[in-house]
Formats: sequence, C-alpha cells, structure tokens
Amino acid sequence: MCSRCPAAKEAVSRYGDALAGKVVVDITNPVNFETLDSLVVAPGSSAAEEISALTPADVVKAFNTTFSSTLVAGEVTGQPLDVFIAGDSSEAVSAVSGFVTAAGMRPISVGRLHHARELEGFMLLVMGMQANPDLSEFNWNTGLKILA
Repeated sequence: MCSRCPAAKEAVSRYGDALAGKVVVDITNPVNFETLDSLVVAPGSSAAEEISALTPADVVKAFNTTFSSTLVAGEVTGQPLDVFIAGDSSEAVSAVSGFVTAAGMRPISVGRLHHARELEGFMLLVMGMQANPDLSEFNWNTGLKILA
C-alpha cells in the first residue's frame, strides 16, 4: 500500500460502504518527497488503484497534474489548465469532466484507472524539474498543456 497515502487510505476505510455509488477523486502524487526521484507505490500500481481496491466507490484520478497555486487561478499565462482524468467508470469520468469544464478548465480523459500510473510517474518527473535549482525557469506556478 502507498506509504505516503495514509490519509486517503484512512478516509476510504472509515467511510466504507457509505461510498458505494459515489465518486472519489484521487489527487495524490505518491512521490518520495525526501528525494523527488521515485514513487512510493509498488511497481505496476498507482495510488489511485490502491485506493480503489479499498472502496466500493468509483475512483477517478484527476487534478494530480495541477499545482495548487495554478489550480486556484485555473490557468497559467492565460491558458486554461488541462486536467488529465483516468477512471474505470465512464459515468464518474463524465461527472469529473463536467466539474472541470464548469470550473473553466479543459478535461482530458486518458482512459482507464490503470493510466493513473503514467499520470503519477509524469508528475514525479515534473516535480523533480520544479525543485531542480538548475532549471530556474520552472517553478511551482507552471501547468501542463497538450497543444493540438
């Protein structure tokens, strides 16, 4: 189990069956914050999948690719944030996508919940860049954008 996700584990365990039929949005990044060079979930897994295994809720991975300061604004340099969403329930993904759209951001569904692995791994890379003093042009006020 994700050693850095005890609050999420505790919450879904505490509410148990009361979460059946609900959507739980996992925003966590299970990163080793001491080194910013590895994830703390088992290989071939993700925090979202581990949380999903503990609850009857429809778990959706979303908002883990947005930093808090940019999420408040919903944009970076005038561009709305892209919010990447992974989930096994099309209804849950649709509900989260609607929320993202209503907040003025662009939802991008990346597929089933197992794709949370890539979203978490990608943020490991981005967070390492943000914290790297040799990359001073990156800061915690950046955002990810897919251009078409």
